[in-house]
Amino acid sequence: MIDHDVRVSPSKAGLKREDQLAWKFAGVAADKVAVTKPVAEMIVNRVIDNASVAIASTNRHAIVSARDMALARPNKNGASVFGVPSSKRVSPEWAAWANGVAVRELDMHDTFLAADYSHPGDNIPPILAVAQTMEKSGKDLIRGIATGYEIMINLVRAICLHEHKIDHIANLCPAQAAGIGTLLGLKQDIIYQAIQQAVHVSFTTRQSRKGEISSWKAYAPAHSGKLAIEAVDRVMRGEDAPSPIYEGEDSVIAWLLDGPQAHYVVPLPAPGEAKRAILDSFTKEHSAEYQSQALIDLAFRMREKIGNFDDVEKIVIHTSHHTHYVIGTGANDPQKMDPKASRETLDHSIMYIFAVALQDGTWHHVDSYAPKRAARADTVRLWHKIETTEDPEWTRRYRATDPNELSFGGRAEIFLRDGTVLNDEMAVANAHPLGARPFGRDDYIRKFQTLTDGIISTRESNRFLEAAQELPRMPAGELHRLNVALPAGTLVVGKPGIL
Repeated sequence: MIDHDVRVSPSKAGLKREDQLAWKFAGVAADKVAVTKPVAEMIVNRVIDNASVAIASTNRHAIVSARDMALARPNKNGASVFGVPSSKRVSPEWAAWANGVAVRELDMHDTFLAADYSHPGDNIPPILAVAQTMEKSGKDLIRGIATGYEIMINLVRAICLHEHKIDHIANLCPAQAAGIGTLLGLKQDIIYQAIQQAVHVSFTTRQSRKGEISSWKAYAPAHSGKLAIEAVDRVMRGEDAPSPIYEGEDSVIAWLLDGPQAHYVVPLPAPGEAKRAILDSFTKEHSAEYQSQALIDLAFRMREKIGNFDDVEKIVIHTSHHTHYVIGTGANDPQKMDPKASRETLDHSIMYIFAVALQDGTWHHVDSYAPKRAARADTVRLWHKIETTEDPEWTRRYRATDPNELSFGGRAEIFLRDGTVLNDEMAVANAHPLGARPFGRDDYIRKFQTLTDGIISTRESNRFLEAAQELPRMPAGELHRLNVALPAGTLVVGKPGIL
């Protein structure tokens, strides 16, 4: 890996493109280095993972709207839409839109956390949509996805967006554009311009994850994927983009991030070095914000020591700065304590999540968020006794560069009426690569079968799983086999729009 220094450069300095971060990203994307077998196998896992959560959410309102918008833009030579037979295709940017929303809705696919946070699996829908449209092979798709993960994860290692209240799709869109560039075998200068365009149009605020969280939380990465496809398409036609997009004196770093004196260090593979970043990411066993994964497992472990939940006087969760201020009481969001809050808000409330996990000893992507479940009087009482606090040691471990120290959990203190104080902690979720039960291929398959049970036929489930595991050997033009269709007549149609 090579560390690249990134600083704001005055226009009069005439920063050479070879010294610009976007050019270096494009170099990684254009590098024809082979994908290693462990990376290819993990990409197969994540393709299965994405399909799991997408099909589980197929008839939720946000996905219905996104799908209907996509189906209004048919293209017989285009891409497939989750839930819809592959014979019915749409323009790739709209397939990326519909499938991106479906993948993101349940907040249950993969994650990477460092200086910022991310869901790198959001790279897959737009890259797959273009691959289907352009009749690429499984090997081509794997190469594109490996690039998307590499660029996004290394951006997330280096550049913090959330402290400037910028949504994380600003690190996603350039990665998606780079991945599409790799998929199509584009030259470095074309990928460079596409990445710059993607950065320029993808900076939005974090209000999408603050207060009363709306369905846009699911739409944001899909919007990013749509923008990335449009950026590549535009540049392939001979157009260019604002430059230098990161280092320019009126660009994103100078005005939206750390400012004119900013200094970032972004690690990237050296020329000829394999792209391995996907192996540093991890999926979710539970449908909730990643920082809650270990705390859900911790709640399962601690509940056995509590006889009567009404005996709980107070619960304090000692955790990282990010967990405290984003999904904890440090966010100062009253909605996080509101039984009538949206599902999107509840899955960003560790107070609610910990209470339900304690009481139920299980977590379900639908039942655990049901309005009736959230409104249960005994749950509300327990929920409102929970608070979070930042612990500097957990913050340090959250930001650690040593993977053996890196952790996203916390320590819980449960104070009982009789004076007993229960203490326990968990650094990483059970499903984490360093956890008690790391996820492997069988777990991804089981997750798919569990989440799609009763939604698709057994035959369709088996067909997809067989196709996904053949991805490294899949011939050109067969990538529509990675789509998953629901039985006829089971797809919900939403309200009409303009088209």
